[in-house]
Amino acid sequence: MPARYRAEHVGSLLRPKEVLDAHAAQARGEMSLERLRQIEDEAILRALELQKQAGLEVFSDGEYRRASWAGEFAESMDGYVEAPPPIPFTWRMQDGSERAPEPVMQDIRTMVGQGNLVIGGRLRQRRRLTAHEPGFMKEHAPGPYKITMPAPSYVVARGFKPGVTDKAYGSRSELLRDVVKIYQDEIQALVAAGVPYIQLDNPHYPDYIEEGRLEQWRAIGIDPEQALADDIAADSAAFQGVDPAKVTRALHICRGNGRSAWHTQGGYERIAERVFGGLGVDVFLLEYDSDRAGGFEPLRFMPKGKTVVLGLVTTKSGELETRDLLAQRVDEASKFVSGDDLALSPQCGFASMSQGNLLSWDDQRRKLELVAETAHRLWS
Repeated sequence: MPARYRAEHVGSLLRPKEVLDAHAAQARGEMSLERLRQIEDEAILRALELQKQAGLEVFSDGEYRRASWAGEFAESMDGYVEAPPPIPFTWRMQDGSERAPEPVMQDIRTMVGQGNLVIGGRLRQRRRLTAHEPGFMKEHAPGPYKITMPAPSYVVARGFKPGVTDKAYGSRSELLRDVVKIYQDEIQALVAAGVPYIQLDNPHYPDYIEEGRLEQWRAIGIDPEQALADDIAADSAAFQGVDPAKVTRALHICRGNGRSAWHTQGGYERIAERVFGGLGVDVFLLEYDSDRAGGFEPLRFMPKGKTVVLGLVTTKSGELETRDLLAQRVDEASKFVSGDDLALSPQCGFASMSQGNLLSWDDQRRKLELVAETAHRLWS
């Protein structure tokens, strides 16, 4: 049986100013990589202490070594070219405005894979995706730790652009096969290094929910039904050969998270049976912090024994939820999936991009503490 954790978080944490400044200085050629790593190490130790004091059961390095949650894939490859994304997203703020303010949009455009890079040539790997991350965590994490990566299906959904990518790859499925092989090699290296928890982030399954988004895919010649099936198979294949008794295989489903903005909505019902029943993972981290994710009814399709981590605490604002509300919502979810199979987390990372969401360090701490306190009360 895979290990089960009741209180965790998705991965990214707000980056301290010294980390942001160090990354900027290193990019300008004003700081050595060695000095950058020292600054990152010091910040990660503080982040680990934050997580320990909050009472979390799984630890991350806050993704402090990355410019964005997804950036390591594109930065590790040759084959990317500048071009608009396959389909455009409208980013929305918490106040309901259709487009984020320009300073926020500028921050979003800096996210590798979220802006103007697509795959235009055969992928050639220049370095491993996460080789520089797990060693420090293995030595310093006070408990089980996770390494996160963008899901293979994310890489292809955001990277395959008809008219550009198909000059190098004969089909979307051919690109998926190449990407999956890269992931299989990376995951096997992480397993060999002793990483106990591997998480794939933001498969674009919610892209196959809204009718308007489905029409966008069809308009560029991609069949969303076939794409969903291919994506589920690819994300499962990435974990091929991984023993769930030794390594937790997790997947986090997202609807957009940049500077507190979001871009996709819709409940899981349309995709739930295929996604929950078809994926070879042990843990599903699901967004449930707002009505954008719909109700809990689709959880009836979740196979028994899978862990469902309910993302009930939002990272998009500093407003603090209450323990009573979280307990009530966990009880509602338990009508569709056994309470023994539930756990609790924030809905997404606190800093999917380097600048982070629009809340404070203290807001983040209180939310992590709330997750842990509530989970320990419910499942102790």
